[in-house]
Amino acid sequence: MGSFRKKLTVVVILLSVTFLILISYSMNRSKVSSVESGFGYAIGGVEKVFYKIGSGIQGSFSFITNIQNIKNQNEELIQKNNELEQKALDYDFLKSENEKLRETLKFNQSQGSNYNYLPCDVISKTGSSYLDGYIISRGYNDGIKTGMVVIVPEGLVGQVTSTAAAWATVQTLSNENIAVAALIQNTNENIGIVRGYRDSDNNLLAKVTLLPIDSEIKEDDVILTSGTGSLYPKGIRIGKVLSVEEDKGRIQKTAVIEPFADFTKITTVEVVVPKQVSGNGEIKY
Repeated sequence: MGSFRKKLTVVVILLSVTFLILISYSMNRSKVSSVESGFGYAIGGVEKVFYKIGSGIQGSFSFITNIQNIKNQNEELIQKNNELEQKALDYDFLKSENEKLRETLKFNQSQGSNYNYLPCDVISKTGSSYLDGYIISRGYNDGIKTGMVVIVPEGLVGQVTSTAAAWATVQTLSNENIAVAALIQNTNENIGIVRGYRDSDNNLLAKVTLLPIDSEIKEDDVILTSGTGSLYPKGIRIGKVLSVEEDKGRIQKTAVIEPFADFTKITTVEVVVPKQVSGNGEIKY
């Protein structure tokens, strides 16, 4: 393609020079012969054709060059878009982590200086599902004892059920063996017991049972630990009420709640360590 362009350029230049010589020669005369006129017309026409061809080729090269430029710009825009998407993901992650830290800080501040909070990694599940609980990365060498409460920034996870030197097992709220005394945040009703519950779709939920028939509990109410029973500190977030059912035969209500903690996504937890322990080593909340 480059050789053809060079040859074409040489032809156009030669025709242009010939045409200019003819014009210069004819300028000194008032009348141009018909032969000269015809020859000039022919050369001018040929030159015009070659000029158009050359311009077309030049335009084609410009078009190809523009396509390449557009392609490069498009690749740059795609790269910048990917960078912006990554920054947005990083921002959302940091925002989420910040909100979790705020929730943890709020709970820690509300409990005053009565507790320490020991962070632990979740090593594995204790059985075939999250209903069976977790194994965490610290044990009695770190001061963890059976019965201690386990939380995440979103809320209650469950409690420690056994310990070893460097690890411990945790049963989650989704396990029916875990029972928690409940407090309805909006009405301050210190009533009801929370136990694990699975619906027909196997969603890990919980139920507040033993509510009196005149309880004012309603949908979207927030359920907290009441602090009674000396096992769970007061004020830990448990979940939000999804629905309320009345059992007029038993003269009581039952509420299905969705735990704030997502038991299927937990990778780290905090063990609530009371600063006061009774003489026989029993935990005192």
